[in-house]
Amino acid sequence: MKLIISNTSGIPIYEQIKQQIKAAILSGELKEEEALPSLRTLAKELKISVLTVTRAYTELEQEGFVKNVQGRGCFVMGRDSGLVREQLLLKVEAGLTEAITASKIARLSKEELHHLLDILLEANADE
Repeated sequence: MKLIISNTSGIPIYEQIKQQIKAAILSGELKEEEALPSLRTLAKELKISVLTVTRAYTELEQEGFVKNVQGRGCFVMGRDSGLVREQLLLKVEAGLTEAITASKIARLSKEELHHLLDILLEANADE
């Protein structure tokens, strides 16, 4: 996982770290129980304060994406963790809402939209 930090984005650095780690967890790039880089290692790599990384990791833990294990480090929670699952559901809802909006513009009927979804689900059943 490669984190990219921008000093000109207007988003606090800890928030950039948090968003990128969250995205990596939700996409499956970071797997359940995978260790995140240590606070000091990540701070050194990004050339930022350990306190900044600590804040990002603490907020990720509060949101249910990671767990801190004293003396061992910070680890990714499972995708079936309640809060992680909720984030994934929000992502699905947003995608479906966008699809519904596009289908209305294309004047698809409800049945046509359902049929299209069935086709896509079948095509992706092996993944």
